[in-house]
Formats: sequence, C-alpha cells, structure tokens
Amino acid sequence: MQPTETREAVAAAELPGDDSPGDASPGEVRRGSRPKPGERRIHILQTLAAMLEAPRGEKITTAALAARLGVSEAALYRHFASKAQMYEGLIDFIEQTLFGLINQIVEKEPGGVQQARAIALMLLNFAARNAGMTRVLTCEALVGEHERLAERVNQMLDRVEASLRQCLRVDLAQEAERRAASPGTDLPRAQAATRSNDAAVRANLVLRYVIGCWHRYAQSGFTRSPAEHADEQIRIMLR
Repeated sequence: MQPTETREAVAAAELPGDDSPGDASPGEVRRGSRPKPGERRIHILQTLAAMLEAPRGEKITTAALAARLGVSEAALYRHFASKAQMYEGLIDFIEQTLFGLINQIVEKEPGGVQQARAIALMLLNFAARNAGMTRVLTCEALVGEHERLAERVNQMLDRVEASLRQCLRVDLAQEAERRAASPGTDLPRAQAATRSNDAAVRANLVLRYVIGCWHRYAQSGFTRSPAEHADEQIRIMLR
C-alpha cells in the first residue's frame, strides 16, 4: 500500500499560522495591511527556511536575514530573543509535522512493516519538499549555534527511531499471532529473542539510511533527490 495520503500531507506542510496568499514567495512582505499577531514571527521563520535552501549552504547571519526581510536587526529581536530561538522555531515545526504524520501512518497502515516503510518514505519526502529544513535535520545549519539545538534534533531523531522500532515490534506481534493460529509453527524461544533484537537493529538501520540520504541531498546542493530508489532500498532493509 503506497502512503499516498502521507505524501500529500508532506507536500502541503507549511509553518503554522501563516495566512499569506499561496502564490507569495517566502521573502515577500505583505503589503497594504498590518501583520496580525504572530504573523511576523511566521514570516521570519519562512524566510529563514527559504535562505537555508541556498545550494552552497552559506552560514546565515541575522544581518542577512534582516536585509532579506527589509527590516532592521533590531526588528528581528523584537520577535525572537536570538538566532538560536529562530532555529528552535524551525525545529518545533519539523517535530510537530513529522510526529503528526507518523501518527497518521500508524493509524492508517495495517501492518508493522508497512508502517515502518511509510515512515521512512515520509521522512525522505519531507526533506525533498522542505529543502531548507533538511539542513536543520542534518545539523549542518546549526554548526556554530547553541549546542542545545543539535541536542534537540538528536532527541527528535531518537524519538523517530523509537517509533520505527515500535512499528517493527508490532510486526513481530502480528507474526506471532499468525503462528499461533497455525499449530506447530511457533518459533523456538532463542529464535524469538533474536527476532526481538532484530527489530531494534532494523529500526536503527532505517534511520541511518534516512539520515545518509538527507546528507547526500544537502551536499548535492539539493539536486539529488533523497527519495531516489528509496522504495526498493527500504523494502530490502525491511524484508
């Protein structure tokens, strides 16, 4: 079962709270109206995300961000106490989006392996549709920033791995139920323990694969799709 609904959700992902016209570019300033409460913060984060899409991946300064927005640096600090807080806003968005989609997948996909495969594909498609966010996920954009930012990303990835591990344990439970329904097909106890450990190993392998795809995508200047051959490769890992 292809996770079509999930891919559509990723494609539609936007920073929450933005109600600017759909054809406006991230760096375009709304004209003719005063920004609504919170709208300026969203616009700053959208612009930061757009600047992170630069192929060469140059470090972004608050001066460059302010210039892109057409405001002073002091104006930025009226909405965010620091650049680190701006990155925290992007991490919040990524975290809420990814785990919202993971929950959708778990609810819709019937089997544990299908869930894990759909989650892995979702992670790659999210990066493909949100190139600038990829540099946050790989921590490339966070080099030289406050160490708590990288720690938050690593904690988020630990949670993603835990979700994958749980999906694969669900698959083991489903297999045990199938074997219980067929007398004489129970696994020996030692083999069952090995399969349980296998769920953790495979979850870790899938996450490492995803992270590697993210890195190659960013290092290619966002020209090599992170989802290239991904469906076939993930199927091999989850056999």
